[in-house]
Amino acid sequence: MEEQRGGKLAGKHILLGVSGSIAAYKAVDILRRLQEEGADVSVVMTKNAARFVSRLTFETLSGKSVFTDEFEETERKGIGHIDITAGLDIALVAPATANIIGKVAAGIADDALTTALTAIACPLIMAPAMNDRMYRNVVVRKNIAFLREQGVRFVDPDTGPLACGTIGQGRLAETEKIVQDVSSALPAKDLAGLTVLVTAGPTREQIDAVRFISNPSTGRMGYAIAEAARDRGATVILISGPTEIAPPAGVTVIPVQSASDMYRAVMDRVEGSQIVIMAAAVSDFKPTVSSDRKIKKHDAPLVISLERTADILSAAAKAPGRKLIVGFAAETDNVLDNALQKLKSKNLDMIVVNDLMKKGAGFGSDTNAVIIIDRAGVQTELQVMPKQEIARRIIDKIAELKAN
Repeated sequence: MEEQRGGKLAGKHILLGVSGSIAAYKAVDILRRLQEEGADVSVVMTKNAARFVSRLTFETLSGKSVFTDEFEETERKGIGHIDITAGLDIALVAPATANIIGKVAAGIADDALTTALTAIACPLIMAPAMNDRMYRNVVVRKNIAFLREQGVRFVDPDTGPLACGTIGQGRLAETEKIVQDVSSALPAKDLAGLTVLVTAGPTREQIDAVRFISNPSTGRMGYAIAEAARDRGATVILISGPTEIAPPAGVTVIPVQSASDMYRAVMDRVEGSQIVIMAAAVSDFKPTVSSDRKIKKHDAPLVISLERTADILSAAAKAPGRKLIVGFAAETDNVLDNALQKLKSKNLDMIVVNDLMKKGAGFGSDTNAVIIIDRAGVQTELQVMPKQEIARRIIDKIAELKAN
């Protein structure tokens, strides 16, 4: 196969998961096509998948041992699901049964495949194959929707004759479609060598030791952007206000609390960054006086005097050095007019605006809907979709601007 290693997947390490569907035989063709495109493929099978197609078939074609049982006695020295998922560029489950989709959605890891999928640190694609009634099942649809929100990509099944003798949507997608989607999901390393500074989450402006002014930001959008930039090869610094999100792997995370903290953290690092993406929801106001002790209710003033916080975005845009500056705007009225005014007044290269009145957009949601506007006034509208996908599209636009 060496003469075929120059394809569009050359040098990519792919995990192919095969679950217990009659369509498992098609995974053999998928393996061959991935190899023909130059990929290095490791195969993990469920025990039920091995009832449809032998493990030996995949071992012969891949030239590697197939992982089917964590407790099987082998010469392997490491931990199976950790070893096989190290250094992966992408994981593909084809076919993906309703059972395997449900397990992944629930975080269940009780066999070789689900344990391996729990350990991956790379994009995941699932290609469902099942009876059409199963595919329409409300729980299956809910599981797929949930996984999409977490950034899992799906290759929708085709409609046609099914193994049970009926006609409906449930046939495993064609091999070429699956391989193309794998190729498309692998991010280009077009930001390699660049440092990307991202801010995320809310800030907290203390009134006293137990009370503060803040906003509903969860940080999900900024974290997704940091991960998307990392996947494109950038060195990423994430300056984050208080969130409940786990720090992204491969990203330098700097936790902050207040707008002043975030200002100092940004200004300390902005000159060494080539791209600055200000996705944090920074408080615009803070109390003029705060206490490091709890103010008792009967002693508290009924009016709190406020002052403006520092304008971090404007300061970053004025910092020395040539850099691409991206701002964010969350609006409820005159959405486009306000975004354009902010783009010009703060001298930004690009702004991402979302309408907080739009269902599925804004704070506290796993989805978002935005309009991206660049310095030239070109607008790109993204309808409601998972924040991970929004983040990838934002990075696509940034990479395009950086290249021009």
